[in-house]
Amino acid sequence: MVPTSHDTGRYEVELTMPGEPGILFYWFSFYDIHPQTGSAQEIFYYVKPGSDRSGKGRLSRSPSRVGVSEERFPGAFQITVYDKDFKTPDWFKGAMIYQIFPDRFFRGESFDYDDMKSRYSSGERIYHENWTEDVDIDGKPETGYVACDFFGGTLHGIAEKMDYIQSLNVDLIYLNPIFEARSNHRYDTADYLSVDPILGGQTGYDALRKASEAAGIRFILDGVFSHTGADSVYFNKYGRYTGVGAYQAYVKGEYSPYRSWYNFSRDAHGTISYDSWWGFPELPNVNENDLFYKGFILGDSGVLAHWMKSGSAGFRLDVSDELPDGFIREIRKRIKQESDGEGIVVGEVWEDASNKISYGSYRDFLLGNSHDSVMGYTFRDALIGYLVGTYSASEANNLLETYRENYPPEAHYCIMNLISSHDVPRAITCLAGPSDPGDRHKQKQIQMTPDQRKCGLALMRLAYVFQLTYVGNPSIYYGDEVGMEGYRDPFNRRTYPWDHISQDGQEQLSFFKSFSTFRKANPVLKTGSYKTLTTTDQLFVFERTLSEDRKDFFGREQDGPRRIVVAFNSSTSEACHFDLECAYSDGAETLSRDQKAIYPFCEQIKGPLRISVNPLEYRVYFEV
Repeated sequence: MVPTSHDTGRYEVELTMPGEPGILFYWFSFYDIHPQTGSAQEIFYYVKPGSDRSGKGRLSRSPSRVGVSEERFPGAFQITVYDKDFKTPDWFKGAMIYQIFPDRFFRGESFDYDDMKSRYSSGERIYHENWTEDVDIDGKPETGYVACDFFGGTLHGIAEKMDYIQSLNVDLIYLNPIFEARSNHRYDTADYLSVDPILGGQTGYDALRKASEAAGIRFILDGVFSHTGADSVYFNKYGRYTGVGAYQAYVKGEYSPYRSWYNFSRDAHGTISYDSWWGFPELPNVNENDLFYKGFILGDSGVLAHWMKSGSAGFRLDVSDELPDGFIREIRKRIKQESDGEGIVVGEVWEDASNKISYGSYRDFLLGNSHDSVMGYTFRDALIGYLVGTYSASEANNLLETYRENYPPEAHYCIMNLISSHDVPRAITCLAGPSDPGDRHKQKQIQMTPDQRKCGLALMRLAYVFQLTYVGNPSIYYGDEVGMEGYRDPFNRRTYPWDHISQDGQEQLSFFKSFSTFRKANPVLKTGSYKTLTTTDQLFVFERTLSEDRKDFFGREQDGPRRIVVAFNSSTSEACHFDLECAYSDGAETLSRDQKAIYPFCEQIKGPLRISVNPLEYRVYFEV
C-alpha cells in the first residue's frame, strides 16, 4: 500500500483480481515496528465488524475468518469478481413483477364446482364451494392438515383477469407451481410435463399464454427440482399412477426408470426410509447428479426445453441453495439456449446471495454462471425493518448498500424486490398488525383494527413507493395492492376478494395503479443510477439519475426526467427536514401542461429547496 497522491491520510493498492469468477475477501494488517530492531512487536488487524454495515472497519487482535466452516468473525471486506461477459436481459432490468398463487386468484367464468371435485379422487382433499370461505387449517380427521384444500382458481381465470393485471403496469407474472400435484401449493410435483387439471390443464395454459402475449406481459414458472411429491408419477408411493414408481421398485424389487432418482434405505427391522426435503415424507429428495434425472430435466426434450418452447420466459428455482452449482449452471445453459439468451433464471435465496454458504462451500449464485438474479428477501428485511422501526433509515441504507456493493449491477438491477410472498406474512400485517400469536387457530381469528389498518395502509404506500423507485424489480404479491391481510401460510394464501374489496382497499388499488403508471412513464426509475442523499433515524432520501446526456446506468439513452428524488419519513409523530439543490445547470426548465399531467406525484426542482416531510409521508421531486 502506498499513500495516494491527492489525499493525505489515505492509501491505495493495485491488485490483480482472480482470473476466474469468485469472491475476494480482504482485511488489513498493521505492524508496530520496534524502532531499534525493526521487528514487529505487535500486529493489529483492520476488519469488518459483524454488526456494522456502514463500511467502516475496526481494529482487532485477530485476523478475519472466511472459511466455510468458521464462524466468520471477525468479518472481512468483500469484492465480488464476476464474469465480465455476465449480462441479464434488458427487458428484465427494472421489470414490474406480479406474483400469483394460482388456486387463490380467480376461478374463471366457466368454473364448475362439480367438475373440480371430479378431477381428483384423493380422499384427503377439501373443496371450497364458496370463494369467500377462509382457508382450511385442520384438514380431514384421518389425515390432519396437509394443505389439500382447494378453491378452484385456474389459469383460465388468470387469463380473464389479464386486463386487470395490465392495469397494474405489470411486465412479468411469476406463477407459483402449476404442474400436477397433490397439494394446493403444488411444491410436491406429480408430473413435470402436465399442467394440473384443476388449473385447467393444457387448455388453461394455452389460454394464459395467448392472453399474456396479447397484453405484452411475460410469465415465468416455478421450478421445483430438489424434490418431487411422494404421490407422483416418479415416486408413486400410493400407487395412484399407472406404471412403476421408485417407491414400488424399491419395495417390490420391480423395475422403474425413476429408481435412481431417489435414495432409499432399510433398517435391521425392515423399516423403509428415504431422503426427503427437511424430513417431510411427502417430499422425497431427488439426486440432481443422477444422469437420467438430469437428462429428464435438462435434455433437448426435457422439462425446461418443453416449457420454454411453450412460452415461458424462464424459471424461478425453488430452494436454489439446495441445488448443486453444476446443476444450476446447466439449467441456465438450457434456458438461455431455448430463448436466444432472453430467458431468465431467478433463485430462491433468502440471504446475501453473493457470499451464501451451503453444503460446505461458497455458492456460485451471482458470478455470471448460474442465476440472472434472486428473490429480494434481503430487501424486504431492510425495508420493513425501516418502516416498523427495527432499523433506523441509516441502518436500513447500510444493509441495502452492502447488497448493492456485493451484487453485480446486471443482477442487482433485476433483484425481485418483494415485501410479501407465499412464504412470509402479508406486508400490511407485518407493518401494523398484532403480533403473531404463533397458533393457527388464533391467527385465523385475528383481524386488524380500523386504526391498525389505517396505519398499515399508510405504511404500505410508503413501501410501494420505495419498491417502485429503488433499484431492482418491484414484486407485488397478489392482493397486496388492495390491502389483503394474513400471517404465514396458509393465511397469506387466501382468495383474492374480487367482489368484496373494501373502500380503503379500492383507494389503495387506485393509488397503486397511479403510481405504477408514473413509474412506467419514467425510465430513470428502472435503470437510472442510484445514490443515497441523506438518512437519519426516520428520514430516507435517495435519487435516481440519468447522465447529462440522458444515459442510464448501462449507457442507454432514455426519455423523461434526468433526476428523480424520493424522500420518506417513517415517523408516526414528527416531521423531517432536508435541503435539496439542483443537480443540472438547466434544472429550471419548466414542463408543458401535457407533461405536468404525467407527474401528479411530483414537484419540480427549480432551485434550492428546504423540504419538510410529514409523518408517514413520502415526497417526490424531479429535474427535467
